[in-house]
Amino acid sequence: MGKLKPLIIILAIVVVIFGAGSIFYISGLGAVDPDDKVEVSVTVPQGSGASSIVAVLDEQGLVKNKTVAKIQARIGKYNTLQANTYIFSKSMTFTEIMKAINTGDFNYVSKQSFEMKEGYRLAQNAKLLSKAIPFTSKEIMAKWSDKTYLKELIDKYWFLTEDILNKDVMYPLEGYLAPNTYYITDSNPSIEGVTEMMLDQMDKNLTSRKDDIKKTGFTVNEFLSLASIVCKEGGSNESEAPHIAGVFINRLEKNMSLGSDVTVCYIYQEDRVDLNKAQLSSDNPYNTRKFTGLTPGPICAIPTVDMDAVINYQDTDDLFFYAGPDGTVYYATTQAGHEKNVKEHPWTREDLE
Repeated sequence: MGKLKPLIIILAIVVVIFGAGSIFYISGLGAVDPDDKVEVSVTVPQGSGASSIVAVLDEQGLVKNKTVAKIQARIGKYNTLQANTYIFSKSMTFTEIMKAINTGDFNYVSKQSFEMKEGYRLAQNAKLLSKAIPFTSKEIMAKWSDKTYLKELIDKYWFLTEDILNKDVMYPLEGYLAPNTYYITDSNPSIEGVTEMMLDQMDKNLTSRKDDIKKTGFTVNEFLSLASIVCKEGGSNESEAPHIAGVFINRLEKNMSLGSDVTVCYIYQEDRVDLNKAQLSSDNPYNTRKFTGLTPGPICAIPTVDMDAVINYQDTDDLFFYAGPDGTVYYATTQAGHEKNVKEHPWTREDLE
C-alpha cells in the first residue's frame, strides 16, 4: 500500500490537471459574451484556411481565447470552409461559428434582398435591382441589351432563343426574368450573377410546364408574350386571368387584333387607360390595337399564375372584355355588347386621377 500511495497521488494530480485543462479548453471555445446579440459582419475571403479565419474572427472580437481557437481550428476537421460574408454575434461559441462557416449555413450568410416584381416592366425592375447591387439601372439595362451577353445566355438556357434578338423586340430579357424575392449573398455581386439567379428561377417555372406549353402550340416567346398581356390586363384580379386568356385566344384564332391597350402602354413605358389617338395609331409592332397577332415579346415580369391561366384558359365564346372603374371585368361576345358594357360602366375623370 505504501508504494501505491505516491502513484495514486500522481494519478489524482493528472486527473486534476486534465480536468482543469479541459475546463479551460471548453471555456476558451465558449461565447465571448452570451448576452451580446449585436450582429457582427465577417467576410471570409476565398481560399481562407482555418487558422486565417481564426485571425479574422479574433479581429472582430468573436474569439474568447485565441490559443484555444487555433488548436480547435487544427483538430476540428474544418475541411469545407465556405467563403462568404456572414453575420455572427458574440453570443455564439467558436464551434458554432466555425460550423456555420464550414457548411456555408444560409441562416448566417449576409443577405441583401431585392424583389423582382410581378407585372413590372424590365426597366422598372432594373431600378429596384440597382438599389441592391452597385450598378445603376442604366448599366443594368445596358448589360441586358448586350447582344454578346445575350447570345451566351441563349447557349445556356433552353427557353431563350433567337426570338429575343428580333429587331422589333424592345428589351430582349423582358418577361424572361422570373418575379420573386431574391437574396444576394455575394459580397461583390455582379449583374451577370444576379441575372442568372433570376433566369435559373424562370428555368424552374418553365421546365415544370414545358409539356403544357408545347400543347398550346405557342413557342416559348409567344407563350410568355400572351401570359404577360394577360398579367397586365388582369392586374391583381387573378381569378379573371383564365377568362381573359380565353378571350385573347379566341381573337387569335379568328385572326382579330388583340385590341389590348396595355400593349400600347408598353410602347411608351407607362401605365394608363386614357391613351390618345396618336398613341393608339402608333406603327410600333407592339400596338395590338392596330396589328393582329402577338407582340414581338413579353411586356412585363410574369407570375406563374398567368402562365397557368394561358395553359388552362377558360373555354368561352367571348371576344371582348372591359374592366370597369371598380375593377369588375365585363365580357361580351359581340362589339355591340362590348360597347354597352363600356357605356354602362364609364370611367370618370376622378377615376383616372
